[in-house]
Amino acid sequence: MALRFVGKDPESGDHGSPAVWVDEENKDLVIQGWKASDRTTGESAKDVPIPEHEAVIRVPKQMIPLLREALDVAELD
Repeated sequence: MALRFVGKDPESGDHGSPAVWVDEENKDLVIQGWKASDRTTGESAKDVPIPEHEAVIRVPKQMIPLLREALDVAELD
């Protein structure tokens, strides 16, 4: 698998941070984000059940431009 790094939360400094990549083979987005709180997970589970192999993450709004860029990268081919 080859991941193309698009960027990380510009407000995170040198710490681990939310980030986004594009899988160059299948064009999936790979997103590192904050673990959602139990409250957020509970609210989201009201609409869609969350299976054991999935997780709810939170991505800060300042990453919206990076997500748009990642979507553009994924659609290049």
